[in-house]
Amino acid sequence: MPSDAASRRTYSYLGPAGTFTEAALEQVPEARGQIWRPVHNVGEALADVAEGRSDAAMIAIENSIDGGVSTAQDALARIPNLRIVGEYLVPVSFVLVGKPGQRLEDVQLVSAHPVAYAQCHRWLVEHLPGHQHVPAASNVASAVGILDGSSSAEAAIAPPGITAHHHVDVLAENIGDNTNAVTRFVLVTGPGVPPAPTGADKTSVIVELPEDRAGTLLELLEQFSTRGINLSLIQSRPIGDALGRYRFVIDADGHIRDERMADALMGLRRFSPNVVYLGSYPRADRAIVHYSNRYSDEVFVEARDWVRGLLSGEPDA
Repeated sequence: MPSDAASRRTYSYLGPAGTFTEAALEQVPEARGQIWRPVHNVGEALADVAEGRSDAAMIAIENSIDGGVSTAQDALARIPNLRIVGEYLVPVSFVLVGKPGQRLEDVQLVSAHPVAYAQCHRWLVEHLPGHQHVPAASNVASAVGILDGSSSAEAAIAPPGITAHHHVDVLAENIGDNTNAVTRFVLVTGPGVPPAPTGADKTSVIVELPEDRAGTLLELLEQFSTRGINLSLIQSRPIGDALGRYRFVIDADGHIRDERMADALMGLRRFSPNVVYLGSYPRADRAIVHYSNRYSDEVFVEARDWVRGLLSGEPDA
């Protein structure tokens, strides 16, 4: 009889406990009561899935302030056979913490994850104009480092929930430069059947341009625009094999089971030397995707049936 641990699913996430990634994983109902595996970076989390150590990984993919997370996008392009099955939004706010007894006016070195540091830079310049930045692996690791002595910093930028896990003093609250900051996370698994369409779906792909010439990006975008598909994200990333060679990370409104989306993906496959299908999954905001009736499934099906009729010699209706 299998042990309880053997029957439970494993989820990798950027640890340790208390990170924003953990807050995203807490939104996944099927992850509750399962094994949560903290890792050091996005690449490790995705490798866990690809190599079978975990059933799924939660990773940050986009921030409303800094845009797409390049390390996550590059890892998804590089590691094969990964699928996004859901997305989750986490409001982002920060506190500045120190060891018990630390005074704000004595802070010279601030430990922070680079993304968190960028989102708090204006506050830091105003309140700690002479400070220096010490990079940290995560928003929680920044605080752990000042407690265990592995960091030379006197203060750390961390999530508000840090006090539930570590004995630190809060030196300042709400230090983020944008109170509306949100990070988008995605849950990634191995290959499988996409979740059923909900009407409020998103499809993610990574597409390479076939050659560096005028009009190729327009041709790529026309695969979507001529089928009435809206793009909510398009971001270029260098392929890395030569200057001027790029791949594009794209989020498109709709599901692969939508006739117009399937047709667009076939167009991309004909156009590009390398298309990575990352998945079709429910939008975090559950906003219904609206489109013109001329792009409905019925229109695409009727057009295909019409061509089949022509090929079979059927008379006009």
